[in-house]
Amino acid sequence: MASGAELVAQSGVSGVVGFQVLDARTGQVREELNAGTSLPPASVMKTLTALYAIDVLGASHRFETRLLATGPVAGGVVQGDLILAGGGDPTLDTDALAALAGQLRAAGVTGVSGAFRVWGGALPQFDDIDKGQPNHVGYNPAISGLNLNYNRVHFEWRRSGGRYTVSMDARSGSRRPVVTVSRMVVADRRLPVYEYRDGGDFDSWSVASGALGGGGARWLPVRKPELYAGDVFRTLARAEGVTLPAARMQRGTPGGRQVARHLSGPLEEIARDMLRFSTNLTAEVLGLAATARRGRTAGSLRASATEMGRWANERYGLRGASLVDHSGLGDASRLPASAMNTVLYRARGTGIAPLLKSIPMRGPDRKVINGHPVKVHAKTGTLNFVSALSGYATAADGTPLVFTIFAADMPRRNAVSRAERERPEGGRTYNTRAKKLQQVLLQRWGRVYGS
Repeated sequence: MASGAELVAQSGVSGVVGFQVLDARTGQVREELNAGTSLPPASVMKTLTALYAIDVLGASHRFETRLLATGPVAGGVVQGDLILAGGGDPTLDTDALAALAGQLRAAGVTGVSGAFRVWGGALPQFDDIDKGQPNHVGYNPAISGLNLNYNRVHFEWRRSGGRYTVSMDARSGSRRPVVTVSRMVVADRRLPVYEYRDGGDFDSWSVASGALGGGGARWLPVRKPELYAGDVFRTLARAEGVTLPAARMQRGTPGGRQVARHLSGPLEEIARDMLRFSTNLTAEVLGLAATARRGRTAGSLRASATEMGRWANERYGLRGASLVDHSGLGDASRLPASAMNTVLYRARGTGIAPLLKSIPMRGPDRKVINGHPVKVHAKTGTLNFVSALSGYATAADGTPLVFTIFAADMPRRNAVSRAERERPEGGRTYNTRAKKLQQVLLQRWGRVYGS
């Protein structure tokens, strides 16, 4: 049977591959290759972030979003300001805002004499996660203490009679409120496809008509999340008979009487969904919230990620990590496969394994092999010319294993321009080969090291 190193050599995966597999009962290394080489972990980073947030904040922690009134209610009117105050909830969506609007109306409020304000200062605020990403990708939004719909806006276009009609909305399962703080115009050009400009109190987008075709839709990132949430809440409140002026930013920590609130689900559920759907915003919010709870001020995502690395060193003996964010979107993060395995081995009693996604075994044709004896729960990670998989496996005879597989071709990644990073030439082929390699390695370990 071919060794792991031979399987790597046969895989066609360029660059560097580093892996390590441990016996989860003893911590004994069963096989490794370049295990001490630091490589980008991509979204495998989110496993570390989940451990960090659950340990520091607690599995039952809930994020709170509040409506505060700075004065009494007289004749249905708040005698002062109404403030939508975020508590860092990364899962707040349009339906939750609609429920808040319903609570406001049930409290007898129909309007305000002062301003309607929005506050996101519960967490540090950043314009994006990774500066190296194209400006239009929805997985690289702004971060705030007040987030909505993962800070994405839905852009849709239709062509009729040679002209395009466009819309921007904050859709949920049952609602599609129109958004005015994200605006789109169709420009007579072919490239660039999208251009962004800061409009002051709104996001100004243009899109190339030559790239639109007959119609379509996509999610775009929001750069002004507090005003976005305020814009949507104002529309939802109007539907409840509550008239509010356009939202303004609240600069200082707000005070006032609570008139409504929304609680997120428990953190453990949020972490499970983050690991399943790999939501970058959730990872960054959880990491920033944990850092704040540790009493540290994070002036950058790198500073907060460094604090997470410090915690992981204290808690699990993490060594050799250089982290720039909590999601793995930034390719400057570095982590050896052996270091990630050390964390997973020492964290195996925390309950993290059930939060990870089940990874089915597949044949050479990529079809699922039903009933395969090797069982895997792991976190995937994918960037252009970077692929990662790390987690827990059960061998054919029931032996528990801990594994990490990192692969990266950084020269090829670095050669991709910012504009091409959404779909670079060769990126899909690299990812396919890397995933096939992960499968053959896991199936080898499930057979060879299961006794």
